[in-house]
Amino acid sequence: MKKLLVVFASALLLVILSACSQSSSNQSGQQTTTEQTGANSNVIKIATHTPLSGGNAIIGEAIKLGAQMKLEEEASRFEEMGFTLQLEPYDDQADPKKGVSNANLIGADDAIYGVIGHFNSGVTIPSSEIYEKYNITMVNPGSTATDVTDRGLKTVNRIVARDDFQGPAGAQFAVNELGAKRIFVIQDKTAYGTGIADAFVAEAEKLGAEIVGYEGITVGEKDYNGVINQALNKKPDLIFFGGIYSEGGIIIKQARDKGINVPIMGGDGMDSSGLVDIAGEAVKNVYITSVAGDTSSTPEGKKFMDDYKAKFNKEAEAFSAYGYDAMGVFLQGLENAIKANGGKLPPKEAVVEAVRAITDYQGVITDVSFDEKGDNKNAKVYLYKFEEAKYPASYVGEVSQ
Repeated sequence: MKKLLVVFASALLLVILSACSQSSSNQSGQQTTTEQTGANSNVIKIATHTPLSGGNAIIGEAIKLGAQMKLEEEASRFEEMGFTLQLEPYDDQADPKKGVSNANLIGADDAIYGVIGHFNSGVTIPSSEIYEKYNITMVNPGSTATDVTDRGLKTVNRIVARDDFQGPAGAQFAVNELGAKRIFVIQDKTAYGTGIADAFVAEAEKLGAEIVGYEGITVGEKDYNGVINQALNKKPDLIFFGGIYSEGGIIIKQARDKGINVPIMGGDGMDSSGLVDIAGEAVKNVYITSVAGDTSSTPEGKKFMDDYKAKFNKEAEAFSAYGYDAMGVFLQGLENAIKANGGKLPPKEAVVEAVRAITDYQGVITDVSFDEKGDNKNAKVYLYKFEEAKYPASYVGEVSQ
């Protein structure tokens, strides 16, 4: 009889434990912990969402590491307020479908309050629709397409300049300073590449230059001799490329191999050490516009670069500081929202509003004040020239909005 009672008690205990387990599961069948729900926890997660693999990984990792560095610097201050900051890195692979898939995972995690990312505009635009649905604040460190902010989403903010500022700035330099009259344009058919190329073309034509060719390429290919032969036949005095360093480096190298020695220009997607790694000596006489400033130009920037190298054992990229400053902007808004909520964890909607209300945030490379769309009113465009096969390129000048 005693044995029977023991068996019965054990079975009853299993039933109770099973019922408890089922009641703590969410609708997707995944186990819900206090940390995951966020609402009853002091853990606040911030996701980075950038390309950590593939052709854009150098820039994506730079943004992620910069954001990580800032979060870790601020962690103790938030601990004093009673909150634990936690970084959640996601790899969007520079792929819109992967970005949206990850964004849905981010939205399902109640503890995630913010996203630092993306780099590629074509990933930012669809993914941000998901963040809007879940009231997750995005601070963008590098996407320049006009549609990023023109859709009027309350959760979307960016700290860098737009293509309708960067493209014309490049065209003005090409025509007025380099004397370009016949320009051949290549773009990678992405939201970013097409956007900056079109903005460049419109301004160049307005200034009197002739666009002697406008061709698209396929991202990921390794042989662009077909389009380069077209450029060779048109005899341009400048080639403009709208795209990322992974394709830009190949185009530069193959163009030089064909004997095209005129200046080649591109946008901020080419602002990476990867461009030099791919193009090598052919990178000489290449100009880029960038939404990223020269981090080494200020004492704060130099200190950041030294600290970054000491922490990660690698040199900072141009967008490392923008990941750092984007995280700084988000954490300032988060802190403001916490204080406004009496020191308690605020609702996500309050963080959305607090970040958009940021003015005069001074980062290591940026001065951020958001307008009603979420664009940075103080964003600038910078001009650089590769005089040798060395990164970063030589600073030429800057243009304010």
